[in-house]
Amino acid sequence: MSILGIIGMVLIVSAWVISIDIVPSLRLSILYGLGSLFLTIHSYIIGDAVFLTLNALSFTISVFNIYRGLRKKQVSR
Repeated sequence: MSILGIIGMVLIVSAWVISIDIVPSLRLSILYGLGSLFLTIHSYIIGDAVFLTLNALSFTISVFNIYRGLRKKQVSR
């Protein structure tokens, strides 16, 4: 397993741990997005199309959630 896969896995697990007792936050979306990005890169390197697609979609959703979280912060000011 490459270092990118390990980094991605650690970031995603960290996001899950942070969110056990809270509603997903901007911090969770950022960690999950970074983890998904690293796993997407890892999937590309090893040539796993299914894992690549799954993680690319996860990254896209995370970016959208980051946008929503930042927008929500601006509106609440």
